[in-house]
Amino acid sequence: MAWDEWEQLKSAAQQRQQSSAHMQLNHVDPPGPAVNDQGDLKAHQDDLARVGNAAFDLHQQFEHFSDHARVKSIAAGDGLKAEGFAIGSALTHVAEHWVDQVQTLLDATAHISNHLDYTKGAHEGDEVFIAGTISSIADLDKGFDERKGG
Repeated sequence: MAWDEWEQLKSAAQQRQQSSAHMQLNHVDPPGPAVNDQGDLKAHQDDLARVGNAAFDLHQQFEHFSDHARVKSIAAGDGLKAEGFAIGSALTHVAEHWVDQVQTLLDATAHISNHLDYTKGAHEGDEVFIAGTISSIADLDKGFDERKGG
């Protein structure tokens, strides 16, 4: 590509930018409430962190308390069975199957927490990549300007 051709392409790109609405990737929106007339989903890191923390807390607490309830229910069921009550077997049966339901909820809360952690990391990596690419383009453009003498 000849130098004149590069200058023509830069000039044409600048004119297109000035004459039409365009996306600008080299800035950050000012802090404050997000206004989005297009209805796109906006998720902020602090919001995602709160959801992830709530899922983690639910996981931790439910794991502890659900096992406590299961152990106590089995003990109560065994005690009722020993006294000859038929309901004792039913209570023990429910307590044993409770484990499957607990595990389903624990898996779901762990998945939510882990996925949000992964998403946060992935988006941070994307931001670093985009910032590096944009700054590389700016450095390249600056180098051409310096070579030209501008």
